[in-house]
Amino acid sequence: MTSRTTKPHEIVERALELSTADGCVVIADEHSSANLRWAGNALTTNGVTRGRTLTVVATVDGAQGTASGVVSRSAVTADDLETLVRAAEAAARAAGPAEDAQPLVSGVPAADDFTDAPAETSSAVFTDFAPALGEAFARARAGGRELYGFANHELTSTYVGTSAGLRLRHDQPNGTLELNAKSPDRSLSAWAGRATRDFKDVDPAALDAELATRLGWAGRRVELPAGRYETLLPPTAVADLLIYQLWSSAGRDAVEGRTVFSKPGGGTRIGETLSPLPLTLRSDPHEPGLECAPFVVAHASGDDSSVFDNGLPLAPTEWVQGGKLERLTTTRHSAGLTGLPVAPGIGNLILDGGGERSLEEMVASTERGLLLTCLWYIREVDPATLLLTGLTRDGVYLVENGEVTGAVNNFRFNESPVDLLSRASEAGRTEKTLPREWSDWFTRAAMPALRVPDFNMSSVSQGV
Repeated sequence: MTSRTTKPHEIVERALELSTADGCVVIADEHSSANLRWAGNALTTNGVTRGRTLTVVATVDGAQGTASGVVSRSAVTADDLETLVRAAEAAARAAGPAEDAQPLVSGVPAADDFTDAPAETSSAVFTDFAPALGEAFARARAGGRELYGFANHELTSTYVGTSAGLRLRHDQPNGTLELNAKSPDRSLSAWAGRATRDFKDVDPAALDAELATRLGWAGRRVELPAGRYETLLPPTAVADLLIYQLWSSAGRDAVEGRTVFSKPGGGTRIGETLSPLPLTLRSDPHEPGLECAPFVVAHASGDDSSVFDNGLPLAPTEWVQGGKLERLTTTRHSAGLTGLPVAPGIGNLILDGGGERSLEEMVASTERGLLLTCLWYIREVDPATLLLTGLTRDGVYLVENGEVTGAVNNFRFNESPVDLLSRASEAGRTEKTLPREWSDWFTRAAMPALRVPDFNMSSVSQGV
């Protein structure tokens, strides 16, 4: 039988039957994707792909503790299963006791659709979007601008089965659109991006109109030096910064004194006020429009994940509540070590508590400042303060007396998202957004724009 004719739940069940280890977790991920690419106001390529990845976690009990071995392979067929299972068992027997060892999760009701065929996407997801994109090409051509970009839609059906009796399933749609508008001589560039579950809520005409406005702003060029500027960070930039903050919020690391969330002298900063604004940073697997897996899916163990936690139910979690640090990420193991509540990571992130003003309304109340489009090439400089550096991209605009009066040069920035929350003077209306820097790994976010009175543009960048 081939990988496409053997049903995912049958692959999971057969792998569990083949296991001779003390415990076994099997994760089957069925992937499908459809994409469009375009350049110079014309479609260039499109494609559809299918694939399967199988992960087997074997656990072996010993006098010193329980060891684990993990092996993942793609394009797995029924004939490959025994080799894969034996490889995981061999890896477990060769390993020392796993520090994060816990009893496998049990007692979670089985998914009603566990034996159903995987969900699949196809080019049909673009049925309405593609013609609207063609109309946007025509308008852009008539307006003297060129559109570049891509649209990608993925559907992943994840099946989790364990020797402890779990049979869980989750279907995750994930769509992204990135659109660039350029002047014919390519000297000017503007960007817009959207995250979507099905491309039914994406309007190419509205995006093209937004980009046309931004290219118009760039008709006047102003050179500014490095320095601290009042800055309006759009939702996409806020998302990129706070996702990195979430990724850096492992409770164990904080307790051990290694992160920005470590309290001097010991312990964590849980309970401390991070922002004077009543902001709540949260994750919820059932958030409308941002739904994600309602249980842990861990293909490997790390600082903030554990293969032993596979199948653990996830609940709405507030990381920051009303401006105060409320939770840090933990596995069952690290929660036991630190005394913190169990709080696994969740696949979306929402920042609430801002006002009702749109970014445009925030611009209108700005006497003088900078309006950013997005950030990219974000890298960590200092984990103790979570100082990050990165670049602005595709448009930095000067705002004077409530109006955008021109485009300025790009900058390198040096800022900590934790510090930015403490200095932000205004948060706008929360809206779904695409994190540009992290869109390959994290797309489900809703953020407000933030006003920062003294954002640190540390040097001038020559990038577009």
